[in-house]
Amino acid sequence: MLTIDFNPDKQVFHLSNNVISYIMKVDQYNILTHIYFGKAITHYSGLGVYPRINRDFEVNFSENGLNNRTYSIGVIPQEYGDYGRGDFREPAIVIQHDDGAYVSDFRYRDYEVIEGVTGHNTMPAAYVADDSEAKTLIISMFDEVKNLELKLYYSIFEDKATLTRSAELINHSEQTVSIEKMMSYSMDLTAGDYDLVQLNGAWARERMLEREPIGRGIRKLDSKRGTSSHHQSPFMAVVAPETDEDHGDVLSVQLVYSGNFELTVEQDPYDNLRIQAGVQSLGFSWKLLANESFHTPEATLTYSAEGFNGMTQAQNDFIKDHIIPRRFKELERPILINNWEATYFDFSEEKIKSLVDQASDLGIELFVLDDGWFGRRDSDTSSLGDWFEHQDKLPHGLSELSDYVHKKGMQFGLWFEPEMISEDSELFRAHPDWALQLPDRNLSLGRDQFVLDFSREDVRENIFEQMVAILSNIPIDYVKWDMNRHMSEVYSLILPKEQAGEVAHRYMIGLYQFLSKLTQAFPEILFESCSGGGGRYDLGMMQYMPQVWTSDNTDPVERLKIQYGSSLMAPLNTMGAHVSASPNHQTGRDTSLKMRGDVASIGVFGYELDLNQLTESDRVEIKQQVEFYKRHRQLIQQGRFTRLISPFETNRCAWSVDLDDELLIFYYEILTHASKPLQKITLNHLDKDALYTVYTEDEEFEAYGDELMALGIIVNPVMQGDFQSRVYRLKKQKA
Repeated sequence: MLTIDFNPDKQVFHLSNNVISYIMKVDQYNILTHIYFGKAITHYSGLGVYPRINRDFEVNFSENGLNNRTYSIGVIPQEYGDYGRGDFREPAIVIQHDDGAYVSDFRYRDYEVIEGVTGHNTMPAAYVADDSEAKTLIISMFDEVKNLELKLYYSIFEDKATLTRSAELINHSEQTVSIEKMMSYSMDLTAGDYDLVQLNGAWARERMLEREPIGRGIRKLDSKRGTSSHHQSPFMAVVAPETDEDHGDVLSVQLVYSGNFELTVEQDPYDNLRIQAGVQSLGFSWKLLANESFHTPEATLTYSAEGFNGMTQAQNDFIKDHIIPRRFKELERPILINNWEATYFDFSEEKIKSLVDQASDLGIELFVLDDGWFGRRDSDTSSLGDWFEHQDKLPHGLSELSDYVHKKGMQFGLWFEPEMISEDSELFRAHPDWALQLPDRNLSLGRDQFVLDFSREDVRENIFEQMVAILSNIPIDYVKWDMNRHMSEVYSLILPKEQAGEVAHRYMIGLYQFLSKLTQAFPEILFESCSGGGGRYDLGMMQYMPQVWTSDNTDPVERLKIQYGSSLMAPLNTMGAHVSASPNHQTGRDTSLKMRGDVASIGVFGYELDLNQLTESDRVEIKQQVEFYKRHRQLIQQGRFTRLISPFETNRCAWSVDLDDELLIFYYEILTHASKPLQKITLNHLDKDALYTVYTEDEEFEAYGDELMALGIIVNPVMQGDFQSRVYRLKKQKA
């Protein structure tokens, strides 16, 4: 049962469903304190309240002429700590008031419970199909002296292990205040041993899993690049030291945001832990005028008592039901071919059509024309911002090419990079002021391009009209939205200098408004997010674009780690994974077509190579891969994903996906060894009393669920050579 209860005698809030509970208490000074977040509690009697004891060199409360030395605000677990009153931990909110001071004092005043969720008028947020799916608690805190209201939002969902949090500041005064920091959420955990799990990396090496014990002090994970970035994902998990894939407590956090962010963990001298997530505070400053409000991005918090796999499965259920566009929740993603690595910029109409012919014969379902179809785009030095057809390359136009693709029984997709502008472009020559820039400094180039100021409505409207002219007049089924440069000189020429600290966040608000308008205008188009690969692999973009190009790195060996790390954040049906040429264009590694196919099958499957260069045996094998994926697509894209063996810890990798009475296991061995020991795969999620038929690539046998989970499947010991893979299928026999 989904409930939000308030006990007026104990001043306790208890949010609960069948899976989780979240408990808070308003104390004697009207400070909102944290008590518990974890597995569901049916009845709460009052345990877990942090004791009020004197801590030397902490600040005590003095009210009504009385000093309470047992009340040390700096150690009490709070829901949203402010700044300047004696809490010396990282504050959740920092405000400079009209008198220049930074001291705030937010105390609980009242609350409201609503059915459903509040939604968000400027940014992505979890949604519900029906208000019965969620309840939202809105707690109002007030700084009485400054006449500021702080609203804390807590949404809990039916049978989900995830809840969402955000915060809103409302200025009821007649003065302007400056928000210098405002987190989406903050939460204090009482003393314990904790590990921090994060996903960092770089271009072509995204979401590398890193785990470390949390020690004293502050650990900050962030992006200042204008995007969620390849380098640090807006995800972290705080876990017990003994936690593994299938056992132990996990508390994970993700931001529904695609711009500059920060995640912090802080352990105080008494081993209490404060965790926070929100917009990056460095360079951020928001002028809040009288009677205006500011709302943070939303954060998701997920609890699992069943290790990282339990966390993943809980998050995946939530993302499919409440984040990605609802019409794409169960819609099967097509198998695609992208021409980029086949042609790069050097293509003609004839060459593209030859790729289409080959793809159609192989059973591929979607052809995507990548960069180079517009303006005078013959290299990456020109034409971004000029979204009209390149007549020299496509003399008969996109419309004729789209018709050609559709007549071959395939869908047609197109690449855009709408947020960028080239110096060598008609748009820049007409509007050089539309790029992010400072009036007294040179513009910095990245990939020979500048970033358009998407905080400006006139900029967004121009790009929107150009895209609509293409999308309205040419039958297009799919759009790949790319972003290949991070932000510098983040300044808008039309905002007052006092608002310069707002530009990065206003850019994101403008981008989200653009995406909302575009996807509403073209609801049937499947949009894929890309930022040089996986530079925007976040829940903010997934609200509009239900799949993401996971990485520009298509080397299957590298992809094992990339896809393993990515699976901690989002479902397989969001994760683009392609078979590319060998030797690989990013690493130069030579791998078998089988290995490449078996890795790419875990995700949204596709190809990125020159089909005209295939041997006849390659063509036969690709047809088999396409047929295999089509046969098992629903299982892979909608099933329950489980990580079995980590490539971060071993020379091997394995994962499984199951749906109804069928299970697929993918096993990979990276480097071979002489006289190697036997390896086995131990399974999860089977019916222990059921008999299963096990289909391997070498044999077929029967076994019961309990023995498969206890004894596992022995991997064929005669596998030889580096970069090997095997696929196993289990089918539950009917009683």
